[in-house]
Amino acid sequence: MRKSLSLLVLSLAASASLTAAPQRSGQATDARTRDIYVSVVDEKGNAVTGLSAADFAVREDGVAREVLRAVPADEPLEVIVLVDDSQAATTAIPFIRDGLSAFADRLRDKAAIGLVTIGERPTSVVERTTDTQAVKKGITRIFARPGAGAYLLEGILEVTRGFQKRETRRPVIVALTVEGVEFSNQQYDRVLKALHASGATFHALVIGTPAGGLSDEQRQRHLVLAEGTAQTGGRREQLLTDMAIPGALAKLADELLNQYRVTYARPDALVPPEKIQVSVTRPGATARSRTMAPGR
Repeated sequence: MRKSLSLLVLSLAASASLTAAPQRSGQATDARTRDIYVSVVDEKGNAVTGLSAADFAVREDGVAREVLRAVPADEPLEVIVLVDDSQAATTAIPFIRDGLSAFADRLRDKAAIGLVTIGERPTSVVERTTDTQAVKKGITRIFARPGAGAYLLEGILEVTRGFQKRETRRPVIVALTVEGVEFSNQQYDRVLKALHASGATFHALVIGTPAGGLSDEQRQRHLVLAEGTAQTGGRREQLLTDMAIPGALAKLADELLNQYRVTYARPDALVPPEKIQVSVTRPGATARSRTMAPGR
């Protein structure tokens, strides 16, 4: 009797231990499931809420996967904002300040935010913090640098290195950059590789009319802006006037706050898929997510 009672106690303890074992949100729950963060926006670029697993479809290398769950993503965000403070941004700076201040307020208690300027060279203005007042104080210190050019690609590389060192769970890069000259001497494929390795979603708000007659540095920049946002599930918007900056940042904040964590089934495989495609059945809605598996 005593032996049977002991075995029962051990069995209950083991069961309780398994039930209480924590699972890391945003990660695969086992070898046969995968999680992916997905943004869903309507035709006007506004976040779409209230979707369930039945609204999503996932394909890996063209093969349909079973969607098991779709829930609001609640893991803390780490958002690094790259701010163009080159001479070309002179007229945009007041609108950038106003937009970023409201952006920080909107993400209060939901994200750690850091600010990095990219005029002359990448320079940290505010180290990542959840202190909204510290972020807003840093925003007031952003001014255009006379005679300076933008180093956007250098800034992206610097930020991705930090994400990789910290193994950030849900990293985001937001680039506020003015259409114009690029001074970085980096190849686009190197920057894209760094973005994928870091797991960051890359969003780009580009201010001004698209330029013609591109130099090699500008071509590298345009490739990163186009492919980097598309491949990581980010938003790319061309803002034709400075006044559009606050509204674009407000939409981006709502998108970040209303992402989904979609869990789907997949066979255990040593080689990750080359292509991931997530779509939604809601009419007029568009899903954005990274298109390559980690390790690709």
